[in-house]
Amino acid sequence: MKKILALMLVLVLALGLVACGGGETAETPEDAIKVGYSCNNFNDTFQTYIVDAAKAAAADAGITLDVQDAQEDVIKQQDQVKAMIEQGVAALIVVPVDTSAMGPITDAAQAAGIPLVYVNRNPFGEGEIPENVYYVGSQEIDAGKFQAEYLKEMLPDGGGVGILQGILSNEGALKRTEGNEVTLAGTNFTVLAKESGNWQRDQGLTLTENWLTAYGDKLNAILANNDEMALGAVQALQAAGRTDVIVMGVDAIPDAKNAVAGGTLAATVLQDAEGQGGGAVGVVSSVLAGEAVEPITWVPFVLITPENIADFQ
Repeated sequence: MKKILALMLVLVLALGLVACGGGETAETPEDAIKVGYSCNNFNDTFQTYIVDAAKAAAADAGITLDVQDAQEDVIKQQDQVKAMIEQGVAALIVVPVDTSAMGPITDAAQAAGIPLVYVNRNPFGEGEIPENVYYVGSQEIDAGKFQAEYLKEMLPDGGGVGILQGILSNEGALKRTEGNEVTLAGTNFTVLAKESGNWQRDQGLTLTENWLTAYGDKLNAILANNDEMALGAVQALQAAGRTDVIVMGVDAIPDAKNAVAGGTLAATVLQDAEGQGGGAVGVVSSVLAGEAVEPITWVPFVLITPENIADFQ
């Protein structure tokens, strides 16, 4: 009898452990829609705003996001997506590490028969988007055009320009730079240098220091593919006592908006993090509900200058 009671106790305990170790928690209701979210790199400040917007939209839509950081490692991102699919997510949201290397992720989502939404970085360029795959983002070339057009207003006689580029495998870095160059082509502006600062503030600072040494007074403006690099350039210029160099960024992160208001940054271009993050979740919700959704959702850029900065603070 004692042996039977002991055996029953072991079975009860075992069942209790299974109940505690599996199933849904209070934070993940059983009826919640689970969506995988792989971000390129949370060290990119703007990406944190996109994912915060996605989380807020997901909470409103009854979606649970599994958010993971690929840390600029394309193989790691592919592995993350594969694991999410194996865990049974209903859809995927991906900010590409390398827009030229998303084939395996697209193929995996299609093989699993689940919707895939790329956000912020377009892996398709001008190409056709596969079925059940979507993109939410901005026309990246416009950001570069906005910067260059405003620069022409500020320096009608032209001058020497340095372009701080993001990671060169990213569509945003290439298109924003293209926007700068096509807008300045045929003018009195000369692109003295264009180098990648990998979206990072410290690298923007270092490159600007190098350019100040190499070009001196010939450097009249710096157009950065994002605000982090632009703010690094501002730091280098301030340390060198150069107040005559015009600097512009992209993203309109809080530090950049404060710098525009304070006069150290000439302009930034608003990239709508809420529109992109929330928009990506909106696409997922609509697709899973069986609604027809356009393959591309464009979120417009907006130029922010001292003249309109009050509208964005």
